[in-house]
Amino acid sequence: MKKLAIIIFSAFSALLVISCGNDHSKPGRVYMPDMAYSRAYETYADHSNLSAKAINYNNRPVVGTVSRGEELPYHLPNDSTGYAQSASVVDPLPKLNGAEMTEAERLFLINCAICHGPALDGNGPLYKGGNGPFAAKPAVLVGDPKIEGLPEGTLYHVMTYGKNLMGSYASQLDRKQRWMVAQYIKMKQQSAKGGNESSTGASDSTSTTGKAAAAPGTAK
Repeated sequence: MKKLAIIIFSAFSALLVISCGNDHSKPGRVYMPDMAYSRAYETYADHSNLSAKAINYNNRPVVGTVSRGEELPYHLPNDSTGYAQSASVVDPLPKLNGAEMTEAERLFLINCAICHGPALDGNGPLYKGGNGPFAAKPAVLVGDPKIEGLPEGTLYHVMTYGKNLMGSYASQLDRKQRWMVAQYIKMKQQSAKGGNESSTGASDSTSTTGKAAAAPGTAK
């Protein structure tokens, strides 16, 4: 029994010395290869071959999750009912100050002016008076009574989901930025009429209040 204990102790000691060697060019045996060599995929890697491996993967966010910086998810659906209800959605931002309005203008020029034009007249580089790539003139945001009658909530809804030929800008502009652009558009509409923008912002969330007011048009 004593000899067996000595043999076991000697074998354990030898194994310990070998495993603690300084030769890093010869790594030890992988005990759990599934953890050492993960099957995780980078978000922006090529995923075209995953379906052939019976791996169901897409890079869309998990349903119900909220992006960092998004205080509340936008709850109205992308249909005609959601579009109509957007008219009664209250802007959660207070009235923008000078610096914030300058930033809102910058966001508009980067994301919106290519279609709607820097002057919000629908004559952006993509239309160019009918000589651009777009045959149809984009919406005139200043000077069209129908567009000027849309509340900020509907402008936000359209930026979130898109409408007609306009796509969604939810991936380019976060929630706050979309409300900032909506305020900028309303300010430019008021300025064109020779008036001052009234304070349309509020501190409450983007929940609908009261009965949903019908908005012009329907979403596709």
